[in-house]
Amino acid sequence: MTVVACYVVEEPFGECFPKLDVAGSIPVSRSIFSIPDRILPAEPRRSPDEATMAADSPTVPDSQSCLPLFTVGHSNLDFLPFVKLLKDRSVDLLIDVRSQARSGRFPQFSQPGFDKMLEDAGIRYLFLGDELGGRPDDEDAYRQDGLVVGRQVDYRERRKSYAFRTGIERVLEELQRASCALLCAEEDPLECHRFLMICPELVRMGIRPLHIRKGSQSQSKTESQSESLSKTESQEDAENRLLAAHGFSGVAADTLFPQSRTDALEEAYDLQAGKFAYRRGAFSL
Repeated sequence: MTVVACYVVEEPFGECFPKLDVAGSIPVSRSIFSIPDRILPAEPRRSPDEATMAADSPTVPDSQSCLPLFTVGHSNLDFLPFVKLLKDRSVDLLIDVRSQARSGRFPQFSQPGFDKMLEDAGIRYLFLGDELGGRPDDEDAYRQDGLVVGRQVDYRERRKSYAFRTGIERVLEELQRASCALLCAEEDPLECHRFLMICPELVRMGIRPLHIRKGSQSQSKTESQSESLSKTESQEDAENRLLAAHGFSGVAADTLFPQSRTDALEEAYDLQAGKFAYRRGAFSL
């Protein structure tokens, strides 16, 4: 007996194979061997992590419709100069991404009270420290850091969490209607999780934050504190500083081989996170 494998498809599908006579069998119907004139390419394979994140990722808004997003570290500023930094950039909403909304050294940035002071200055306040903070309670966000003394936050792993994605989704929603700034404590974004953990995900979604930085370290007698702290650093410039800090200056502006920059940047982020990501002692688990 001759076995004929066939696929049943609907007509019409354009061009098709002619009738075929298989030895020892009756002529086979034309429709059995009809094939479509267009074959859609198969979807590229994804790793389980990529597939999960793609399924659960928040809807990415049109970046053209988003208002500006800044990041800022309060550092040792007084409250009024800090507010002026935000006002000078027309920030409408301050999003607090500290794990705890308080500062022992600088109580002017502590809750309760901080949100009311901002409100009086015409700036709204939103706390997303549970979702986007750099010291998460989730045990799955920590890995052994190679030291006997404790474990360290794994920023890559944290970005996969439901809580983190929820926080990012809220930021994107707010950017549709307000100019926002992400708040943490460190002045230099390269030393803070707002840059090392949060910004890579925002960049992936087409959002390129601007980082409010200190200006000249020397302040003239006629220059106010806020005027000397008015520098804004682009995301690309901050990334270039990160690359240079880890010996990748040669690919910082590589437009001929962009993948080289991407790979180097990924490694530089990991190295920097190893230096600054939060660690906690083994006995605090």
